Amino acid sequence: PEGGDGGGAAGARAAGLDMAPPLVKVKKEKKHRPRDFKRHQSDARIRVKESWRRPKGIDGRCRRQMKGLPKLPKIGYGTQKSHRHILPNGLLKFVVSNVRDLELLMMHNRTYCAEVAHDVSAPKRRAIVERAQQLNVTLTNGHARLQTEEDE
Repeated sequence: PEGGDGGGAAGARAAGLDMAPPLVKVKKEKKHRPRDFKRHQSDARIRVKESWRRPKGIDGRCRRQMKGLPKLPKIGYGTQKSHRHILPNGLLKFVVSNVRDLELLMMHNRTYCAEVAHDVSAPKRRAIVERAQQLNVTLTNGHARLQTEEDE
């Protein structure tokens, strides 16, 4: 999604939805790693695209990890299993397309938050937002594509 904040509690509060806090607030540690892994020499040649490919040449400086060359992806850069897929609000995301999907989160509203799927119409979206408030389920995009009559 555009915006980059990952939804979060701020978006829910903006929509007037104060929801249950997460069971465990996870503080993700920042790892010292390159921002993104680009293919070696992709900056030098147009025909070499940026998408990562492992260098395999027998004499390649990049493969041998010489000083001053880009880092290679390693297993140690991975996220802890307990911290994986957790949004900044401390909850896991669950995509809902209708009110019935939302009912699944009734007992898990402190572990999962709901995100309304992108292809849901405005009337159904309004019904989902109302039901989420009743069930005390956090919505990451509860305010999206919901215009009131005063706005129009």
